[in-house]
Amino acid sequence: MTLREILYRWRVRAALFAFVAVLVLARPTAASIAAGAAIGLAGLAVRGWAAGHIRKDKALAVTGPYRFTRNPLYVGSFILGLGLVCCAWTWWGAVIFGLYFLVFYVPVMAEERDRLRRLFPQAYAEYEKRVPLFFPTLRGAAPSEPRKWEAALFRRNKEFRAWLGTAIVWGLFILRGWIR
Repeated sequence: MTLREILYRWRVRAALFAFVAVLVLARPTAASIAAGAAIGLAGLAVRGWAAGHIRKDKALAVTGPYRFTRNPLYVGSFILGLGLVCCAWTWWGAVIFGLYFLVFYVPVMAEERDRLRRLFPQAYAEYEKRVPLFFPTLRGAAPSEPRKWEAALFRRNKEFRAWLGTAIVWGLFILRGWIR
């Protein structure tokens, strides 16, 4: 097993440890919680949009947010993380989140890129030329097929867990701010 495969498997578990560290160091205020929640909702919206377009390992996702970035789920997670950092209202939160994202998601994106190259060699080569890996392009590549967001894919991809987890996290930050 390669280091990238190990990081891929451990990214969610490690996020729990990073979150606990940020929560312990957090100094949330009502304003930081409100601002962080607004940013976090934007991240959840991006993730939800992406989850309604992806058919994992069955077809290359090129519609919806996949027209702007090859990794909209991770872009959404990044925005969600920025919301948590804002909510925590401490520089340590930003440092922990930044290190976590660099250590786990940069190699994970490379691992997924390599996997998609193997699964869809010709289609991914063309897609890779038009759409950036992470930072979205504003113009977007034209989708090769017209497809709308599907609630069934959102459910199948279990994106509701991100929403539920975020609600729990926000509840803990509110509790942390109240205790403080």
